[in-house]
Amino acid sequence: MFKAIRVRYEKGVLKPLEPVQLEEGEEVLIRIESVKDREKIVEKFYGKRGTAPKELLNEFMLEDEAR
Repeated sequence: MFKAIRVRYEKGVLKPLEPVQLEEGEEVLIRIESVKDREKIVEKFYGKRGTAPKELLNEFMLEDEAR
């Protein structure tokens, strides 16, 4: 399973900003990417291959990364 979620780093702990479906004690892999960096990438490529909402471009990028 792959799911990208936003988290906030507070006092040494990553806190999900939405519910996650995990078993207690389950281990997961995390890729850390700042929201600002992601927004820069989306802005750079937005409109290069036609028009679409920026949210859709971000979704496509996440799907590609899951492969």
